[in-house]
Amino acid sequence: MPTAVPDGATDLTGGRAEPGRSARSFALPRGTGRTAARIAALTACQAASVIGFGLLITGPARGLWPLSTEDAVNEHLEAARTGTLTTLSSIASEAGNTLTVVAVTLLTCLGLLLIPRLPMWRQAVFLAVAVSLQSLVFLAVTESVDRHRPEVDRLDASPPTSSYTSGHTGAATALYAGLAVLALDRIRGPWRRVVAALLLLLPLLVGLARLYRGMHHPTDVLGGLVNGGLSLLIVGRALLTDRAPTARPSKSGTRADGTADERPPGSTAVILNPTVTDASTRDALRQALERHGHREPRFLETTADDPGSGQTADALREGATLVVVCGGDGTVRTVADSLAGSGIPLVVVPCGTGNLLARNLGLPLSPVAALDAALGGAPRRLDLAAIEGDGLPATRFTAMAGAGLDAAMMEHTDRRAKAALGWPAYALAGLGTLRTPRMRVTIRLDEAPAFRRTARMVLVANVGTVQGGITLVPAARPDDGLLDLLVLDPRGPGGWLRAVGTLLRGRTAPSRPSTLTTLKAEGDGGRGVPVEFFTFRRAELTFDTPQSRELDGDPVEPGRRLTAEVRPGVLTVLLPSSEK
Repeated sequence: MPTAVPDGATDLTGGRAEPGRSARSFALPRGTGRTAARIAALTACQAASVIGFGLLITGPARGLWPLSTEDAVNEHLEAARTGTLTTLSSIASEAGNTLTVVAVTLLTCLGLLLIPRLPMWRQAVFLAVAVSLQSLVFLAVTESVDRHRPEVDRLDASPPTSSYTSGHTGAATALYAGLAVLALDRIRGPWRRVVAALLLLLPLLVGLARLYRGMHHPTDVLGGLVNGGLSLLIVGRALLTDRAPTARPSKSGTRADGTADERPPGSTAVILNPTVTDASTRDALRQALERHGHREPRFLETTADDPGSGQTADALREGATLVVVCGGDGTVRTVADSLAGSGIPLVVVPCGTGNLLARNLGLPLSPVAALDAALGGAPRRLDLAAIEGDGLPATRFTAMAGAGLDAAMMEHTDRRAKAALGWPAYALAGLGTLRTPRMRVTIRLDEAPAFRRTARMVLVANVGTVQGGITLVPAARPDDGLLDLLVLDPRGPGGWLRAVGTLLRGRTAPSRPSTLTTLKAEGDGGRGVPVEFFTFRRAELTFDTPQSRELDGDPVEPGRRLTAEVRPGVLTVLLPSSEK
């Protein structure tokens, strides 16, 4: 079970940990085979993307701006050479040399593994695998993309590899940016961010040195930065993303020491989706339940006609005192909707593709690890969102619902791609939906006047983070008695860049729904603003034309209306305790 973080300590994400929040476990995750397969699949996608970019810049796009100016950049850097700059560039270039990268990686990993009483296995594997995968992708890229080095005086011997990508830059990115992540984790005090910033600066200096020394074109360096960054992202998301639960304790069902009330054994129902839960997983879950005193659990399988509501009702009729749901977001939503208001604790065991609720509650994404962690924890009360619309019967959801771009992406995601790739299948489908037409929508939040917007996407959120660790709605929490609305309306490449920057930077939503009264009630008050956030208790969305819609990742019938309202604290969920 995760250990508690002292008030004001730091977590592995680089931010301040909230009082009572738990630290992530340093043990390697269970389900290592599945994790390795996912890393391999994502790395293949990474290699294909970097190769595709290389073939583009050496083929159809090579005469276009700004690629047409690359030779001039190299020539200007050659003309600006001085003895001092040449010496400094040599030092910076050596920081990305193969021998330097291998030596620093080995020494760091040995240091992490030899820490007294607390070997950092997960962090060591994270760094070693990230650096190694970057190198493998680099070799694949140089074999696939043939690009000559710049036609300037080169200060280093030319290796036999292609100029694309910059291997020095890619290796430096994987190593030093990876060390920055570890620094944010291990270092305490005011120097923490300074050290991380200096480490993040090193790959940029290496890339600039390679340009100065005439070894690469600017896009070769850019490709190296992307290659190293993607390796870090893929491996980091697989090994370093178990975040602690943030839900508030329930007013009942929790002892003073934060542990769960004991419940009589033999009254546990496990509702599972058989399409994503195999026999071996079922056996492992049964053993975990028995270890925690839940004897002879009853397993109920969902069907295509009944994705969980009938099974939940059956479990409640039989007197279940604990319900475990094993499946994807759709199964979790259906069971949570049926269980809401009953007071019976729910255990969420992520077995699907998105697993949005589990991700936002900080549960491990390994089914058995998630079950173990929850059964050793305490009840928490979470909010649900009630939603209805034309062609959409009244129901409740746990994570997100929306219309526009995200719903179109869900509609175009192939089931076989989801099974093979996991959540990256959504990203691949999203590339084909970027041209989804802009929609016009009238929005009314609580008692504020209605206002008009154009949008590519509107998203009602009970939680803020989606697949890949991307936080779309920074202020959304499943226990604050509020819902959040994201309106996305980028215009042109500049608008998309501003939107991405806003989402990556994060932003606090309005603190109270009453602030909405300051909005313009008529016209396009948000024109030119690529991302807007609002907080509310009840929202009415009316679209000018029927739009694609989704509910917790499942496409629903297109329509012109959505009404969402928060249901505070109606769902009781077992989560790892925040107290020792």
